[in-house]
Amino acid sequence: QVQLVESGGGLVQAGGSLRLSCAASGRTFSFSSYAMGWFRQAPGKEREFVAAISWDGVTTYYADSVKGRFTISRDNAKNTVHLQMNSLKPEDTAVYYCAAHRGAARALATVSRVDYWGQGTQVTVSS
Repeated sequence: QVQLVESGGGLVQAGGSLRLSCAASGRTFSFSSYAMGWFRQAPGKEREFVAAISWDGVTTYYADSVKGRFTISRDNAKNTVHLQMNSLKPEDTAVYYCAAHRGAARALATVSRVDYWGQGTQVTVSS
C-alpha cells in the first residue's frame, strides 16, 4: 500500500511563503521510479495541476499561474517532494494534493494519469 502524506499547509498573508512537503512510503513503492507532482482544488472548482518533477529531479513543469513563484523539488534519499511557494496570492487558496505517476513528469499534468494521491493539506492566503 502506498501512502503520500502532505504537511506544511496553513494560513499566510498575501505576499508570504509556505513550504509544502510530501512523504511517500510503501513496501513496494519505489519512489525514484515515479514522477511526483502537486495539484490543488479550491472550493467549487475542479482539481488543477500545479507542478511536476521527473523521477531524477532534472525536469520540472509548472502551471502558468504559479510559474516564477513556486518551486518543486525532491529528495530521493528521503522519499520526499517539496513545493516552495513564494509571493502567495489569495487565489492560491486551496487544498493542495501530492501526486505520483509511474512515468513521465509531463503526463502528471493530467488528473487522470495520477496513480496515487495524498490526502491533501489546506493552504489559505489572506488578503
